[in-house]
Amino acid sequence: MKRIGQLDDVMVCCKSERQSPHAASIHILDDLSLLNVFNLYRPAIFDRADDDDVRIFGGRVWDRERWWYKLTHVCRRWRHLILGSPSFLGLCLVCTWGTPVADMLAHSPPLPIVIEYIDTNRDITAEEEESIIVALQQRDRVRRIRLRMAAPSLQKLVLAIDGEYPVLEYLILGPPVEDTCTALMLPETLQAPHLCHLLLRGFVLPMGSRLLTNATDLVMLALTVGPPSTYFRPNSLLHWLSFMPQLETLLIVFLFPVPNHEVERQLMHSPIMAAHVTLLNLRWCVFRGVSAYIEAVVSQMTAPRLEKLGIQFFKQLTFSVPPLLQFMDNTENLTRFDSVKFKFSVDKVHVEVYPSPPDEVKKYAFSIYVDSWHLDWQVFSMAQIFNSASQIFSAVEHLTLEYEEHSWSSREHDEVDRTEWRNLLRSFSKVKTLRVQDGLVKELSRCLRLDNEGPPLELLPELQELRYSGSGNSTGDAFTSFIDARQIAGRPVTLVRPNPRSVTLVPRSSRPDFSESSDVMKVSSETGVVLDT
Repeated sequence: MKRIGQLDDVMVCCKSERQSPHAASIHILDDLSLLNVFNLYRPAIFDRADDDDVRIFGGRVWDRERWWYKLTHVCRRWRHLILGSPSFLGLCLVCTWGTPVADMLAHSPPLPIVIEYIDTNRDITAEEEESIIVALQQRDRVRRIRLRMAAPSLQKLVLAIDGEYPVLEYLILGPPVEDTCTALMLPETLQAPHLCHLLLRGFVLPMGSRLLTNATDLVMLALTVGPPSTYFRPNSLLHWLSFMPQLETLLIVFLFPVPNHEVERQLMHSPIMAAHVTLLNLRWCVFRGVSAYIEAVVSQMTAPRLEKLGIQFFKQLTFSVPPLLQFMDNTENLTRFDSVKFKFSVDKVHVEVYPSPPDEVKKYAFSIYVDSWHLDWQVFSMAQIFNSASQIFSAVEHLTLEYEEHSWSSREHDEVDRTEWRNLLRSFSKVKTLRVQDGLVKELSRCLRLDNEGPPLELLPELQELRYSGSGNSTGDAFTSFIDARQIAGRPVTLVRPNPRSVTLVPRSSRPDFSESSDVMKVSSETGVVLDT
C-alpha cells in the first residue's frame, strides 16, 4: 500500500508541476525506468502473509487488476507506455459487479479477461448474467474465472463455459458452502489445456472429463463433493491424477460420509485398476472422507516431496490405516516429528504433528481429525490410529493434551477407560515434556497412577517434565503417586504448575489450525474445503 500511495503522490505532482517551478518532474525518467515503476506499482494477487484459504480460493480480490486504469488517464505518454507493454505489466480487463462488459470490450484493447463474481449476499440481475455470458464467450481471451453464487444462477452461467479456453489459468466455481443440495454440471466439451488452478464445489465430474485429463499444467486441484450424485470413485480420482504431473496442492473433500462398507463393496466389485500414480511435485495434500476411501487412494499414490498432510475422518468405530502409514513412510519429510498436540473438543478430536527439527513458523506437517462425540470415543479412536503408527511417532519429544469442556455430555462418556489412555501414550515412548490442560488433569493422573498395573517406567519412560494447569486445590497432588514412583525408580520427573495469572500453559499459537469451526476445524465459507485458518 505504501508504494501505491507514493505513486499516487507522483501522479498529483505530475499534474501540478506546471503550476510550481519547484516541483520535481517524473518526466526526467526514461521509458524503461518508468515502466519498472509501473510494474512495482502493480498490486499482488498473492502475498506471503496470505493464509492457505486465500491461496486455495485464488488469491485476493481480482478487481485489483484494474490498477492501471487510473494511470492511463494521467497523460498521453503514460497511456502509450502502459498500453504498449501489456505483457510486461500483466494488463487485463476485469469483469465484475457493475462492469458494463459489452461497452468495455467494444472500446478497449484486446487484452486478457478476468471474470470475478463472488458476492453471495446479493442477487445477480438479468443484465449482469448477460454481461458474464458476453465475457465468457471471449474464449481466446479469458484468463481467469471465479464465480460463487446461488446454484441456479451459477448453473445457468456455467453452461456458457464450453469449448476450449486456450489461455484460461484459473477456474474457481461453486455455490455458497451452505448450499449442499444441488448438483451442478460442467459442459462435457470444456477444455483448458493451460489451466493451473482448479477449484470445483458440488459438480458432477464424468470419468472422461477432458477438463481434468487435459490439464497437464495443473498445480492446484481442489474438489469438494457436495450432493451424493457428485460422488466419484477412487479409480476415477487416480485416473485424473495420472494426468497431472505438475500438481503441488491437492484437496479432496467430501461433505457427506459415504459409509465404509459401501466403499469396500465398490472396491470388491471394481478393484483399483488405475496405474500407480507418482506426484513428484506434490507439497500439500488434504483428504476428508471415510477411511476406506482415503486408504484406497493413498495405497496407489506416491508423493516423495510432500511437506504437509491433512486427514479428516467422519464418525466411525474402527480404524485401520496401514496404507496411510506406508504413504507417509515413502515421503522425505513426514517420517520424523518433534511434537504432537491433541485437542479434544465437543464433537471432534484434532491432532497436529510438528516436524523435527521444528519448523521456523511452527506449521504442522501432519494433521488428523476425527468426528466423534464423546471423550471416551475420541481417545479410543486416537489410540487405534497412533498405535498403528507408533514407529513413525517414536521420536516425538513434546506432547500436549488440550481439552474443551463437554458441558452438555454425560459424565460416563467423559471418564475414559484408563486402558485406552495408556494405549495412546504407549505410542510416544521418547516424550520428554508432557503438557496437560486443566480439564484432563484428573484423567491423566488416573491413567498414570500405578495401582500395581505395571512398572513405573512402562509409560513415557523418557519423561523429564510434566507441566499442567489447574483451577482448584484438587489438582495440587494429582500426580503425586506418579512423581514419587518415578523418583524411586531413579528417573525423576519435574512437576511444573505455572501461575495461571502470569503464564498460559499452552499458548494459542500463530500456526494455522486444520479446522472446521471458527476455533478448531474450519470449512471455508468460500470453498467448502477443510482448510487451515
